[in-house]
Amino acid sequence: MKIATFNINGIKARHHALTAWLDEAQPDVVLCQEIKSVDDAFPHEPFEARGYNVATHGQKGFNGVAILSKLTLESVTRGLPGDDDDPQARWIEAIVMGKRDALRLCGLYLPNGNPAPGPKYDYKLAWMDRLHARARALMADEMPAVMAGDYNVIPQPEDAARPEAWTEDALYLPQTRAAYRRILNLGFTDAFRVGHPNPGHYSFWDYQAGAWEKDNGIRIDHLLLTPAAADCLVDTGIDRGIRGREKPSDHVPVWAELDL
Repeated sequence: MKIATFNINGIKARHHALTAWLDEAQPDVVLCQEIKSVDDAFPHEPFEARGYNVATHGQKGFNGVAILSKLTLESVTRGLPGDDDDPQARWIEAIVMGKRDALRLCGLYLPNGNPAPGPKYDYKLAWMDRLHARARALMADEMPAVMAGDYNVIPQPEDAARPEAWTEDALYLPQTRAAYRRILNLGFTDAFRVGHPNPGHYSFWDYQAGAWEKDNGIRIDHLLLTPAAADCLVDTGIDRGIRGREKPSDHVPVWAELDL
């Protein structure tokens, strides 16, 4: 089962780029972020024509997450537990059945948090506390699970081409990285790092200042696996080449293959 996370930065602007990548990469499941669309306006047809079931948790003009799955989506839920008054669409869950085992999919778009300090950063840290609570609950469940998405977290210096440029940024502040480590320390595996321990691997390049041309990137899109899912890990990668195509997202897909 090939599972990918992809911040597409606007489904209306980039659904052609997304479908072109789907045709090439043939993932079984894609967890999308920043669809920037309400549910009713999401273009289901291009994806359903390719055999994908679609579930969305949308928001007008901002945020929004979706799941595209060639497998039947069951028990779809929307919204990260812990704050019923949170209006931002940043979390979606579903269960799919592989050849042998079920898998819980958790798609997330973690808040950026800039400028920090400030209310946006406070919201980011509070959201990460809620994420930790949900992650702890997933660890207590026997079902394999993956939490995948745009975490807006640079975990380590090797995850940035120029880490010194990010020292005051909410993506790299010590409190951010500590909150991320708290989640990892529950027993999660960073899927990509299993097979790629070296620096120089990025999933985001800003549109400004020639970041792509200079390879001035950061790795902020992650797939975290529970132990039961990590035991099934076969391969993982980053499809960085699509960043150089016409009208790309500033993110690229990160994927993992699980033997389920």
